[in-house]
Amino acid sequence: MSTPPIKKIVLWLVAIFLLYAILTSPTDAAAMVGSAWDVIMNGVGNIGRFFDTLLAR
Repeated sequence: MSTPPIKKIVLWLVAIFLLYAILTSPTDAAAMVGSAWDVIMNGVGNIGRFFDTLLAR
């Protein structure tokens, strides 16, 4: 008797939830993606600025 593949089940549940969230409120979903993209770009910019300052000295 084997256990069900938990990781696969969780990934399917997350995918179904994301699809549901996008279909029920696409503007909110787009705003969340835009906010996440801004956070990522801000982090990359800060890391670049850090290394630029570190190597400039």
